Formats: sequence, C-alpha cells, structure tokens
Amino acid sequence: MGERVRRILHVDMDAFYASVEQRDDPKLRGRPVAVGGDPKGRGVVAAASYEARAFGVRSAIPMARAVRLCASLVIVRPDFARYRAVSRQVFDLCRSVTPLVEPLSLDEAYLDVTVNAWNEPLGVQVARRLKAEILGATGLTASAGVAPNKFLAKIASGWKKPDGLTVIAPEKVEAFLAKLPVDALWGVGPVTAEKLRAAGIARLVDVRAADPALLRRTVGSWAETLVALSFGVDDRPVVPDRAAKSCGTEETYPRDVVDRRLMRSEVERMAGEVAGWLSRRNLLARTVTLKVRYADFTTVTRSETRRPATREAPEIARRAAALLAKTGAGARAVRLLGVSVHGLEAPERHDAAAGDPQLPLGLEDVGRVSSAREP
Repeated sequence: MGERVRRILHVDMDAFYASVEQRDDPKLRGRPVAVGGDPKGRGVVAAASYEARAFGVRSAIPMARAVRLCASLVIVRPDFARYRAVSRQVFDLCRSVTPLVEPLSLDEAYLDVTVNAWNEPLGVQVARRLKAEILGATGLTASAGVAPNKFLAKIASGWKKPDGLTVIAPEKVEAFLAKLPVDALWGVGPVTAEKLRAAGIARLVDVRAADPALLRRTVGSWAETLVALSFGVDDRPVVPDRAAKSCGTEETYPRDVVDRRLMRSEVERMAGEVAGWLSRRNLLARTVTLKVRYADFTTVTRSETRRPATREAPEIARRAAALLAKTGAGARAVRLLGVSVHGLEAPERHDAAAGDPQLPLGLEDVGRVSSAREP
C-alpha cells in the first residue's frame, strides 16, 4: 500500500484585528477601518478592513500614508488582549479537531487533519465545518486552504478571501502550480522576484528549467527548496506548539441510533482509534471520557480516571463501554458518540507510579451542554 496522502489545512482569519473591532463596535461595520498607531507620529497600519483595502490601505504601511489614501479612514488603537482572547477561542476550536495545530500568529495556523476527531475523510469537509464553528463561536469569518502539504495549503487559503475555501486535490496540484507567479511564494519579495523575472523565471514552474548556478546566485541557499516547491513538494510536518493534553474521536450519525449493541460496537471502535493514537505517540492516559449527544441535541459526558495510566485498546474500550451504560443511550436515541482520553503522561512517569493501587479515582459527570436530566 502507498503512503497515505496528508490532508493539511491552513486557516487564516479575515482582516483579524479590524474584524474584531467591527464586530464589537456596530458603528464601524461597513466602514474603512485601520488598526494601528497615530498618523501624526510614526504609526503604522497593523490591520485594515476590507473596506479600507479597497482604497489601497494595507498592513505595514505608514498610517499617514493610509490617511492620504483614504480620507474617511477610521483609525482604532489596537487592543491585543482582546485579540489574544479571540485567538484562544479559535485555536481551541482547531485543537478540538486535531492536536496537530501549528499557530503561525494570532490569526493563522496549520492543521494536519489526516486523522481528525470528526472522522471526516475529506479535508474540505473538515474545513467547512471548522469555518462554521469559528463563525458561530466568534462571529468572525476565516478563509481556509486544503492541500496535501503546508506550502500549497497556505497559498490556497489566500486564493478567495474573505470567507474563502480553496481545495487543491493531489491530482490538481500540477494545474494549480502552473498558475502561480514566482512571487506567490513566501520569502520572495519584490527585489528577489524582479531578479528571478530578469533571469526568465516568471512562473513558479519556470524554476524547474532554470540553470542551477543562476538560481543559486539569485536566491542563495534557498535554491534547492525553491526547486522542490516548483514541483509541489513540501514534506514539512505540522508541528504543534504545545504537547497534546488529550485526544478524542467522535461520530455524528446520519440517522439516530437506538440499537445498544451498535452503540457499544461504535464506542469500542473509537476506543481502538484513540489507543492507536496513544501508541504512536508513546503516551499513556489516566482518564477515559465518553460523549453522548441525544436526538434532541442534549449532550452529556461521562469520565473515569484510574491509575496506572494505560494505552491498551481493550482496557480503554471496556471503560468506555461501562461509561456508556451509565447514560440514557438506548433508552434515548443518539445522534453522536465520542471517546476521548485525557491525563496524558509518558511511560517513564507511569513506571515510577506503577506501585499505585489500580483503583478508580472517581466516576463523574464532567459537564453537560444542557441542563436536562438523564432519565
């Protein structure tokens, strides 16, 4: 069997700082807004709304120039504490899909969704659902690119802004590359782009036929990488900025499930997937959590913590099934089931605690979305 094609997302919030300001102040909506410093001093534009961009106002230009470009520009001083709070909301949503989230700034990140908590086989479906969740939670739009690697996903996310979604399927990579000018690449600024064009390299694919010595003189040590990118090759992994604190998988069913045996089978399957994730990362888990969403959208979770920690699929499946039995699943129709593990630790720590008695530390309802009671 061949290597599984990766599904990489690049999620980029649209005009992030300016959009937060417009969201929070209705008087700013529909108006050209620039977030940044004083135009009478050395202030620069940190972010510009799309209304301001229509006048040529862009981030990083002097605010004094921005005012000359757009006389009706509304200038707002930045509130980074507020932007960071919204950013945390967005990244928490991303990490609920996959632990493989690599933030690039407050408003953009890569996600590897080849394996994801929603069990969505198509990256476009993950992107569409994540965009909707971000909009619902923050009132802000995001653009997303879906591709087999980071290089292509980042370019794709900027293709149809704002609120865009562009997919580059593996079989469409070559056609997409043929459209790209050489300055579409990050790291190729106006000066380098002009040198490349002077050397006859106007499109990214022109790099393939370029003289290697000429390419090295033009872009230095970056020449080899540039050649690889011209073929759409980028093997860089998505590197999360923090250790995973949990892992889970869940399934929303097209028809409500009422068969208890089917529910148990599904829970055991998900437990196996979670155990596989733990094994691949050489981690153990102390806590197993079950999530159930009923047909009326009431959602409950049940959680059990034990020592020593484990990554054994039969043990996780047994515990998840026991938690399922403590819900109303079966007596009530179910539309979603999920299994997750928490309290992760490395085997070394687990070995040191091996003498701990294998007794449950607690079986509890760790949270409900609805206040409705179990039957």
